[in-house]
Amino acid sequence: MKPDPWHDYYARRAREEGYPARSVYKLEEIQKRFGVLKPGTRVLDLGCCPGSWLLFTSKAVGDRGLVVGVDIIPLTLQLPSNVRFVQHDVLAWDESFLQVVGTNFQTVLSDMAPSTTGSKFVDAHRSLQLSESALAISARVLRPGGAFVCKIFHGSDFKVFSDRVRRSFDRVAHFKPKSSRKASKEIYIVGLGKT
Repeated sequence: MKPDPWHDYYARRAREEGYPARSVYKLEEIQKRFGVLKPGTRVLDLGCCPGSWLLFTSKAVGDRGLVVGVDIIPLTLQLPSNVRFVQHDVLAWDESFLQVVGTNFQTVLSDMAPSTTGSKFVDAHRSLQLSESALAISARVLRPGGAFVCKIFHGSDFKVFSDRVRRSFDRVAHFKPKSSRKASKEIYIVGLGKT
């Protein structure tokens, strides 16, 4: 029998509050701790499906802000007026992708995760590929002083990637939200003050 996805506290709360997934509370914790979302700003949300981070970010930036969501799979969510969606594979981005999504963002969010295989090594490597792509995109679209939030599975290359983020930001923190499942290997790298 498959486990009920609404079984845990955060999943039930997400359903009650109108969010498509429990992941919204991870972003809520990140926002409370680091203040990466500000009213009236532009935010790029990579790997935005099923849309919980888009909805939360839309409220945080307000009507004068803009949120651009990107995902390889179609988004079925009804979007607020300050949100745009672009269907694209972030592992295959190029100049034309940048022209579509735009630049001059104050924050880049990446909650991307690979389809898991059960092999910790393979899953960590795939997560690293997504994280490296997110960092490369942020280098092109994030304005000086901006913030970068990136989920990565903890693996042997974690420190190498974290050091790479550190070279581009004034401050870097590692953060595991309380709302992350205990068994999860995910951790968020938060870069503040893009240089």
